Amino acid sequence: MPVETALSGLPRYRLVPGPTPLERLDRLAAHVGHHGLYAKRDDCMTLGMGGNKLRSLEFWLGEALARQVDTLLVAGRTTSNQCRLTAAAAAKSGLHCIVLHNDDTPAKAEGNLLLSRLYGSETRFLGPMDEDERSRCLAELAAQMEGSGHRCYIVGDPVVGALGYVACAAELIAQAGEQDAALENVILPGSMGPTEAGFLFGCALAGAPFHVHLVSVEYGIDRLAYLVEDLFARLCAHTGVTPSVKPASFVRYHERYLGAGYDMPTPEAISALETVAALEGMLLEATYTAKTFAGALDLIEQGEISPESATCLIHTGGVPSLFTQAGALGLDRL
Repeated sequence: MPVETALSGLPRYRLVPGPTPLERLDRLAAHVGHHGLYAKRDDCMTLGMGGNKLRSLEFWLGEALARQVDTLLVAGRTTSNQCRLTAAAAAKSGLHCIVLHNDDTPAKAEGNLLLSRLYGSETRFLGPMDEDERSRCLAELAAQMEGSGHRCYIVGDPVVGALGYVACAAELIAQAGEQDAALENVILPGSMGPTEAGFLFGCALAGAPFHVHLVSVEYGIDRLAYLVEDLFARLCAHTGVTPSVKPASFVRYHERYLGAGYDMPTPEAISALETVAALEGMLLEATYTAKTFAGALDLIEQGEISPESATCLIHTGGVPSLFTQAGALGLDRL
């Protein structure tokens, strides 16, 4: 079934005006003895310095505007890519944006936090707390705002957000055909699930043209698989479409590149970050993309992905975070 059929009728506000580049990585491929390595450059978008959450925001914002809201509410850590891009999308669409950060007030604004402020968002710091407590604070703020006459939309519903990467899967399939790339493998970060489940859903609708590898950057395999499979099932319910192909037939999960845990750099990730920058002039960041690229390079070097098998890494963005990570990565010394 065409992806467009599954997405038809769902509210969407275009923030990504055209396909992001599918770029050959010939120097990196030669470095690892591979013969067809590509990157899908979702870091190269015109709004907000790009990233995967911008695809999700097309559908979150579509819902918000359909409900005629005046304010977007979003929450995350000060390093949150989702907060940055929500602020940018609000600026683009003329909505007010309030960002709640479950962190102490930092000494200075930099990285994603700096950009959110430049985009005109109102930023509030809640102090350290877990995600459940943060969600309660967000719901309380929404109730207060509604009580004072505002119409608010809370950004972050994972099923709606996953729709962005249903569309991305179709985009990549079309580009691979146009470039005669004959892609066999696609590799992307494994985290909370919307990007991953959406991409798998889009691939399943197209008959699973790729083997998809999810390199965990946050959870063990069991937890990651549960999140992805649960969201896949909820996408079926949301769209009213159930692909005949199941994700288990074409997805592999990898957790050995996670290291000490989420947002904890590994030596291999730091090496991948430096190597990709030096060979391709492409920037990664430590939390998501560097671990994913490190995993991909190791899978190739270990022969788990054949050097003859055309392979695409999805660069999910997040580059502004790099400018706050140099010290932790040991890259700030001359």
